[in-house]
Amino acid sequence: MIREWNEESLDHRNTLLYAMGISEEDAKRPIIGLVNTWNEMNPGHYPFDKALIAEMKEEIYKLGGLALELPISGICDGICSNTPGDRYTLPARDLVSSEVEMVANLNMLEGMVIMATCDKVVPGMLMGAVRVDIPTVMFTGGYMAAGHRSDGRMITLTHTKQAYAAYVEGSITREEYKDVVRHACPTPGACPFMGTAQTMCAMAEILGFAPHDNASTRSQSEKWHELARQAARQVMYAWEHEIRPSDILSQSSFENVVRYMMATGGSTNSLLHIPALARQADFDITPETFDAISREVPLLSTIYPNHPTYTMEDFDAAGGIGAVVKELAAAGKIDTDAKGMFGTIGDKAARAENKNHDVIHTVAAPIYEHGGLAVLHGNIGTDSAIVKFSAVDPAAWKFSGPAKCYDSQDDAWHAILKDEIVAGDVVIIRYEGPKGAPGMPHMETFMAAVLGKGLGSQIALVSDGRFSGATGGLAIGHVSPEAYEGGNLALIQDGDMVYIDIEARTLNVDVSEEEFARRKESWKPVVKPATGWLQLFRKQCTSAHRGATVYWDKD
Repeated sequence: MIREWNEESLDHRNTLLYAMGISEEDAKRPIIGLVNTWNEMNPGHYPFDKALIAEMKEEIYKLGGLALELPISGICDGICSNTPGDRYTLPARDLVSSEVEMVANLNMLEGMVIMATCDKVVPGMLMGAVRVDIPTVMFTGGYMAAGHRSDGRMITLTHTKQAYAAYVEGSITREEYKDVVRHACPTPGACPFMGTAQTMCAMAEILGFAPHDNASTRSQSEKWHELARQAARQVMYAWEHEIRPSDILSQSSFENVVRYMMATGGSTNSLLHIPALARQADFDITPETFDAISREVPLLSTIYPNHPTYTMEDFDAAGGIGAVVKELAAAGKIDTDAKGMFGTIGDKAARAENKNHDVIHTVAAPIYEHGGLAVLHGNIGTDSAIVKFSAVDPAAWKFSGPAKCYDSQDDAWHAILKDEIVAGDVVIIRYEGPKGAPGMPHMETFMAAVLGKGLGSQIALVSDGRFSGATGGLAIGHVSPEAYEGGNLALIQDGDMVYIDIEARTLNVDVSEEEFARRKESWKPVVKPATGWLQLFRKQCTSAHRGATVYWDKD
């Protein structure tokens, strides 16, 4: 057994199991936790229903285990977007990691299948699993079908925000706007674009926790159900052979995730989640790691928001995650020896086929020579700032303009809806960082309004907040140090000239160090109210440069 029991403590536990109808013989089996985030407020997690759980329990029982379901939190960013609730979504990652740690260790589980799909929950569960270090596999929820307007045009969740801005502006009718709202999300599953959910599900797979093709398989399909059964069987194999997360993870494992993410234009939120997760496993992934790999690994695949029409359905049909890995492996751009619960990265490459070179390019003929993210430096983000340049019009890779400063996304959003922000402006949204908000909500709503007005390459955003993985346009986030901690972002004034050069990796404002020092003499931070968990998060979390987590230091 993985856990050590004495006779008294084991008998005491079993007495309580008998109360729930578990037989004396079944209580002798290793208990495998099905740590489930199913709930009725999250379509990405909705597929993890009782029928699926029953399938997985049956597979585990056949192999000698006893699977018991243990529910924990499973939040959806989209549910609370553009509300005060969004301040909780990033802190929820660390809370979820604590829940996994608690249910696994309190119940002395012998192994786990952790089940999640959405943005913060996947990395949170993996952070907890790494700390617990018992045999663990992950099963993710698969992607939802893309939506379509009544006229047949492809839409996704993020199009609702763009449509709202267009409706307010008067370029579409209310009926057209509501048509988008009604049809953007037709089925359960993860949003079908290369957002944070898809990036994180791919991370689980590249790290070796999830079955091959899990992240690029349609939710609730027969193939998806078979992958769930495979996950159940594999956790019993891991238990029998005592294979723990610490046995498969390495520095190379995490660098492989970054390589994959650069090849697919993954979410900027990766720069929060991958470093935070790697830290739990005693490895270091930094913004500098991302930037170095970005210069080495080309962009091979673009689906929405990096491409106007391709979605996860197109990516899946082209060969999905495995096909990208195969192309990277063929060019020596990924470590094929990296281990996983389901074999090596080399095994994943060997079983894959690239079926559409328009959707998944080769390394010899990439979309861009560099990866889809860039880390910027300068006198605004003296530690770092992040841009998903694969979602930026190349014409805007070099941009300059006067600053317009706002201390909240709400203020900036109302300003652009009223046409107070115009082409050529560099919008500064500050005090939305990990400590400033607190919670670092995403700035998707503002950028969706920019795109909805057709200004995606004509207005820049610079913020200490973060973005949805579906955010497009010239959006620079994660500015660190953040405004709340006295970073230069707090000291920029309306009219200061801001200069952005993505290819040169620079982000500067035309303000001297002497002038910054003078302005700081009279500066006082904007302190936004926080109670309970948010107050604790503000006190304990690190900067965005170091994962925005309360679990950075393990001592």
